Amino acid sequence: MSDDEAARHRAKMEKRKAVQDAEVAAKTIEKGLLIVHTGPGKGKSTAAFGLMLRALGRGWRVGVVQYIKGAWETGERFALERFGDQVDWHTMGEGFTWETQDRARDVAAAQAAWARTEALMADPGIRLLILDELNIALRYDYLPLPEVVEALSRRRPDLHVVVTGRNAKPELIAVADLVTEMGQVKHHFAAGVKAQEGIEF
Repeated sequence: MSDDEAARHRAKMEKRKAVQDAEVAAKTIEKGLLIVHTGPGKGKSTAAFGLMLRALGRGWRVGVVQYIKGAWETGERFALERFGDQVDWHTMGEGFTWETQDRARDVAAAQAAWARTEALMADPGIRLLILDELNIALRYDYLPLPEVVEALSRRRPDLHVVVTGRNAKPELIAVADLVTEMGQVKHHFAAGVKAQEGIEF
């Protein structure tokens, strides 16, 4: 790179930094966020647990309520158990709907999970709450959508909540602060590769 090219690059980056700094300085609101991870691609829960790890690193107390997944022995649960009382973990699901084949049981499990969610939302010590696969419970009408949306909307001002699962309801998306849709470009499962320990669970 010539001296002239380096100088032009430096001037360009100085202007860009000034714009970026002004934009960052204009953001003054601090609040608990309602975050939704949805879409057909892999990584919704994985992203939520990554955020959870960041929060744990900051010393926060965090909660997890799993709505659909049953008593799987997952790597993330083993890892997070090492944080002791800093993590309040509740696997409340009976398993995937095609495994339980019992709607009444699925509804009862979702209602119990929602009761646990409300208790954790009321706990002032919890700063981040992961509602894993809540979108699935809402998709199958296991819980009353208006009640869930209203409760999440009136959560404590300092509480961050992450909701995961495909097919997020438009009503939930409307009240969320951040929505990320995971798109599927390519998935190894389609090529016959099974779910593997350390990757899927």
